[in-house]
Amino acid sequence: MAGHPDTSPLNPTERPLLSPTEPEQVRTFLPQVDFQLDDLDADEERYLDFYRQVAVREDMLVPLAEHHTPDGAHSYYVLFDRTVTWGHPGMPQVLAVHLQRDREKRTFTFDQAPLPLPAMAQSWLIHRGCPHDAIALKPELGPPPADEATRALERRLTRDGDHYAIGYSYTQDAPDDMVTVVALRALDERAPSPFRVIVEEVDTDTWTHTLREGGFDTVGGALQWCDDRLTGEAEPLPPVRPAATAVRSVGVAQTPAPRPPGRSR
Repeated sequence: MAGHPDTSPLNPTERPLLSPTEPEQVRTFLPQVDFQLDDLDADEERYLDFYRQVAVREDMLVPLAEHHTPDGAHSYYVLFDRTVTWGHPGMPQVLAVHLQRDREKRTFTFDQAPLPLPAMAQSWLIHRGCPHDAIALKPELGPPPADEATRALERRLTRDGDHYAIGYSYTQDAPDDMVTVVALRALDERAPSPFRVIVEEVDTDTWTHTLREGGFDTVGGALQWCDDRLTGEAEPLPPVRPAATAVRSVGVAQTPAPRPPGRSR
């Protein structure tokens, strides 16, 4: 989900991160990530680990959001990984990265997680110490929310990242059906609708996206709905059952395990 890095609104034709067929001149406008690791190579093995897991594709990572503490000790990144569209079908296209630097020892530590939605990457970083209001997505880098329901659900996903764990996700970036489905399991067994499905759809005509949530009593029902949506046969999402008492809402606690559509077919 990215486009031109300046502050002007995106033209609907500028969609380089969502479509690998966009002209090269459009892609050259994308901002580049800087991990600021110059001279922090005292621990050679860790440096190589970071290169293998993250930096090997640095020129294909687009920073959708980032925050650096004033002392430079911590950096938090929400990155769009442009290499994924040519990889295994369905893999998450968003990468969350947390860097911790020790300049005296000339080394660093890092943690990273591929996640299906930017809001989930934000949540992952917030629960690792990033200030909530410091990791907002750059509005010029993707299709904006289409409605208040989408904005509200994204706020909940960002805030409550330790109440649900991802069991399955699939990202489909076909030009005629850009959709991501995520199946979540409640960590609290008493939660209503213990299995949730989050679905993000991009409208390429209006260049906006919607996010919706459904509730399921069984994991089989949640996964079947995901399969049906990916094959174009899904019924409307069932509503989340109301809680008898106040229960905090959907979030993300760990990385997903993507699999191709047609799981039960």
